[in-house]
This record gives sequence, C-alpha cells and structure tokens, in this order.
Amino acid sequence: MSLFLLKRLVTLVGTLIGASVIIFLVLEILPGNAAQMLMGPDASPDAVAALATKLGLDQPAWTRYWHWVGGMLTGNLGDSYTYGSPVAELILERLQLTIPLAFMAMLLTTVLALLVGMTAAARHNQLGDVGLMGLTQVGIAIPNFWFAILLILLFSVKLQWFSAGGFDGWGEGMGGILDGVKSLLLPALSLAVVQAAILARITRSAVLEVMREDFVRTARAKGVSQRAVLWLHVLRNALIPVITVMGMQFSELLAGTIVVENVFYLPGLGRLIFQAISNRDLVVVRNCVMLLAAFVVIVNFVVDVLYAVIDPRIKASDI
Repeated sequence: MSLFLLKRLVTLVGTLIGASVIIFLVLEILPGNAAQMLMGPDASPDAVAALATKLGLDQPAWTRYWHWVGGMLTGNLGDSYTYGSPVAELILERLQLTIPLAFMAMLLTTVLALLVGMTAAARHNQLGDVGLMGLTQVGIAIPNFWFAILLILLFSVKLQWFSAGGFDGWGEGMGGILDGVKSLLLPALSLAVVQAAILARITRSAVLEVMREDFVRTARAKGVSQRAVLWLHVLRNALIPVITVMGMQFSELLAGTIVVENVFYLPGLGRLIFQAISNRDLVVVRNCVMLLAAFVVIVNFVVDVLYAVIDPRIKASDI
C-alpha cells in the first residue's frame, strides 16, 4: 500500500509541476499589457514602463516563473494589480463561498444520481426506466446558466421563496449557517442538474452490468430481497466507474462556478476569476487557475486511493 501511495504522490507532484509550466506559458503569450490596462489608454509610455518595472513585468519570463513557484511554496502569492491586496487573502475569502457551493452541488448530484440510476436499473426496460432515462437526457441538454435563470424566475421572482442573488455571509450560529445554505441552494441545484443526469446514466449502466454477475443470482436464490441486493451488494461493486465520474464532476463543478456565480452575483472564486480576466490581473488569474488545476489533480489522487479501498485487487495488481 505504501508503494501504491508513493507512486500516486510522485504522479501528483509531476502533474502539478507540468500544470504550472503550462499555465504560466499560456498567460505569457496572451496579448495585452497589464501595466497599460492599469494606467489607462492615455498614459505615457514612461509611466507605463515605470509601473511595469514596479510590478516586475520587465523581468525575464523564467525569473518571474521561479518567483511565482517559490511564492506558492511559501504561501506568498503576490499582490493583486486591481485590488492592491495579497492574492492569498482574496482567494481564501472567496473560497469560503465556492467550496461550500461545490460540495452542496456534489451532494445534490450524488443523491439525485444514485436514486435515479438505481431506480432505473431496478426497473430495467420498464416504463419507469424509460421515463427516468428520458429525464436524464433532458437534464444533459440543459445549460447551467439557462437553468439558473429559470430557477430565479420561478423561486425568486414568482414564488419569492429565495433571494435572486447575492450572499451575505455565513453569519453566526445555526441561523446564520442555514441562511448561507439557503442562499446557495439555487446555485447548487443549477450546477447539480446536468452532472446528476450524467452520473445517473453511468450508475444505471454500472449497476446493470453487475446485476448479471453470478453472486447476484446466488443472493436472490437465497431469498435476499431485490432492494437489499441492489443497495448492499450490487452498488459497492458498481462504484468504481461511478467514483471515477464523480471525481471528474467535482472538478467540473468548481470550474462551473465561474458562470453560475456571475448569474447569481455571488462573491466567490468564479466571479473573482471573471473580474481578474476582465481587468487583466494576471497575478490573480494565474494563481486561481493553478488552484483549480491542483483541485483536479488532488481529486484524481483521492479517487485512485478510493479504488484501492473499494477493490483490494487494484492494489495488488498496481504494486
């Protein structure tokens, strides 16, 4: 097991290094000048050059890359061009909204997908199966931002059950936490619908494949109920493809917050990235994109470890 984890950790570190190089190079070749954007189109060349020197933009690319990597290792991500405050503080502040939003969306995705996928598999080729798979096909076709607007029109404008946007923070005590959860419920639902539809179809296919195994027929022959067979025996053996998709979906949910947070005017990481791109605040963009890449790599690492936990045969073959 230790060798298994070591190999995965080496892969994780190598992937992060490669991602940092790609992110830095891609942002370097983008057109435009951050100093010119900050000074305005009417600024003199001397003033723009002075600001570029102050920001370190006149240094060679490889020097700026090593300064950036060294800063990430020490927790010093630099200062934002636009806000004039440390990037680390900006990111940590925005993550207090984005991380709970992504986890809420992932929780809704998992619950909806397992219920729909397992129910459809239990009613294979019946009316319930066809109807549920038809609904998932509709869910896959719905864009997140369009569904978010529909939720606002229905629950905020017509029914007035939820706020149309904004986030006042988590507050104090259980009441403040519940208010925060309520503010994020519609955005989380708009993120979860498409992902739940995809995951439900994957769950149904994986469950149907496992249901053809001999041990399932043996359990049914011993008198075990269909519900017990599905949830206690079949589901665990069908989890590997499901967990694979869930890992990728959590990464997609983090990236999807960029659109949804702007629809609901939520001050999260997605809105910070959008504003930083508009202002060509490359320090913020670079660190935020690297953070999202790190989330993807770490989630994949966790999925690999879960493989070994769910199916010990993967450990043995991999070592």
